[in-house]
Amino acid sequence: MADNAKWYVVHTYSGYENKVATNLEKIVENRGLEDQILDIRVPTETVTEIKDEKTREVERKIFPGYVLIHMVMTDDTWYVVRNTRGVTGFVGPGSKPVPLTDEEIEALGVARKDVVVNFKVGDSVNVMSGPFEGFVGVVSAIDLDNQRVTVAVSMFGRDTPVELELGQVRAVD
Repeated sequence: MADNAKWYVVHTYSGYENKVATNLEKIVENRGLEDQILDIRVPTETVTEIKDEKTREVERKIFPGYVLIHMVMTDDTWYVVRNTRGVTGFVGPGSKPVPLTDEEIEALGVARKDVVVNFKVGDSVNVMSGPFEGFVGVVSAIDLDNQRVTVAVSMFGRDTPVELELGQVRAVD
């Protein structure tokens, strides 16, 4: 059943996003709906704020008033979510929720796919696509969160660091 799950957006009262997420998690646990409502997220980002000459890291909501839910849409799950305190409704025309597309989910960075790389820092890799296609370089950094790799490519007799997507490189056999 989890294969049919899609991401839906729920509109909440402003400032109630975390409360709605917590309430929904409790309801899911109490009613045994873990196989139908798989994930509940309030998208946030960390921002550096400078106030009164003091710098501090602040967690800020990306979409105030909205909660993302990965769920299988049935009459029961719709009812549970819709009747949770603080929820004003699903995003979509009328009372018909519209799931997010794969492209929208990827752009939001909500559902990250685990990436397995077959190389490590210090390994030689072939660049398979892009402007540096055909070059061979040495991996100097791997950023799995952003799915990027930094490769030192030799150009004009100098090693030049180039940032590429993980899919653009392959380990040298």
